[in-house]
Amino acid sequence: MNVATKASNPTAPFPMSELSSRVERARLALSQNDLDGILISVPESIYWLTGMDHWGFFAAHVLILNRNGEMGLACRAMEQITFDNQVTNARFYGHKDHEELSDYVLQAMSDLGLKGGRVGIEKRSLFLTPRHAELIQAGDPDADWFDASGIIDDLRQVKSPLEMEYTRAAARAADLGTLAAIEAVRDGASDYEISAAYHNKTILEGSEYPGFGPFFRPTTRLGEEHTTWRGDHFHNGDAVFMETCGAYRKYQAPMGRLVYVGSAPEGAEKSAELAIDGMKAICGALKPGGKAGDAYAAWREVAASAGLHDYERHHCGYMVGIGFPPSWTGGSMVTSLFPNSQRTLEVGMVFHAHSWFTNTDVIDYFISNTVLLTENGAEILTNQTPETLIIR
Repeated sequence: MNVATKASNPTAPFPMSELSSRVERARLALSQNDLDGILISVPESIYWLTGMDHWGFFAAHVLILNRNGEMGLACRAMEQITFDNQVTNARFYGHKDHEELSDYVLQAMSDLGLKGGRVGIEKRSLFLTPRHAELIQAGDPDADWFDASGIIDDLRQVKSPLEMEYTRAAARAADLGTLAAIEAVRDGASDYEISAAYHNKTILEGSEYPGFGPFFRPTTRLGEEHTTWRGDHFHNGDAVFMETCGAYRKYQAPMGRLVYVGSAPEGAEKSAELAIDGMKAICGALKPGGKAGDAYAAWREVAASAGLHDYERHHCGYMVGIGFPPSWTGGSMVTSLFPNSQRTLEVGMVFHAHSWFTNTDVIDYFISNTVLLTENGAEILTNQTPETLIIR
């Protein structure tokens, strides 16, 4: 079907005007990088440019974009029905499972006038295997290949008003789900019960599946940053780690809390105050025109004020936005609030901000929030779940 004749999708996540604006920005980015075209394989960027929304990105998809703003999507042929239902601004190139994706990418490149040109390829994408990349590049030896990792990702960092609205909806679902999970905490409760309470509530409040997590784990696994429920039971005196996430139209809103069962150790309330002070410091440093490293420095100063002079973390947060499994960080790369980062902060950026004090010389406590950078500074979107000491 000719792209120009395809009807718009009334249930699409983005109006065509927004998609067209994004394609224009991507087209200009190609010109600025002296590229004739780019092969985009990060699912979040494919969705951002086309609205293609499904769980099929585990198999490689390549969106081919030329400097005229014309696009073709190469992926498994079985995805054509989804494509036809959802995408109106690109052509479809579907390969059977016994065929090579690269042959269809090369055909799209030929149709879009990119053979032998200067073409970008995302070498840092998790979703384009080295084999796929090698076959594509070998199929056009006359092309001047360029590592275009991050070019399209960077365009997604500042959210439009519609994207902010979606993020707020995700944050609301995350908040209400987290409150339900907290209500399920009791002496003898299993992490299955807590996870079930969370999922039931957050889904009923409009959340889709998140790109990552959620995470529920006990004191014995507190330091295992990426493990979750597996049949553990909680008892009086335990700490329950919760890092959750709502998702709406694929926009992610993570948050986290530490909940004590029955009682908390002496000093826990002071640790909660420390974590809250750290969150306030991060939010205070998130200012339009500032630097990302300023937020880490502000949080680190709070840690030092509590005597934790040697306590360091790899960051105190990172950008979030569109997220497909296996990540809620917006793609293959984590853009974080790390020490000395010189990334300039802009209105419309969204962060998962962490004030994390575990396995230190103070009693464990942790809070995290989805934070939107506005003209007036940082706005915490996950603002319904208490940050103060929680004992259930």
